[in-house]
Amino acid sequence: MDSAEHQEDNLELQLFVSGMSARSMQAIKNIKQICTEHLVGKCNLEIIDIYKNPELASKYQIVFSPSLIKQHPLPKRTLIGTLSNKAKVMDNLGITRKK
Repeated sequence: MDSAEHQEDNLELQLFVSGMSARSMQAIKNIKQICTEHLVGKCNLEIIDIYKNPELASKYQIVFSPSLIKQHPLPKRTLIGTLSNKAKVMDNLGITRKK
């Protein structure tokens, strides 16, 4: 598998947060833990602060924060909250859990 083909299989995730709020920090911690434990080398995570980038929040129609958007692979999914229910997050992102 070449690197271009490998990147096509990667999860493309965007996490929209509201500054350094407790809920934002918890969501960052939770999604980073999932990526580290289950998606090493298979995940591109972009963390976007809606206070610093309000135009992106508008572009992606972000109403609630934190919000995680799975852009690729399709179907696109949006998850809202601190992402503390690891099993639910993984199921919605299509991640197979390790036994």
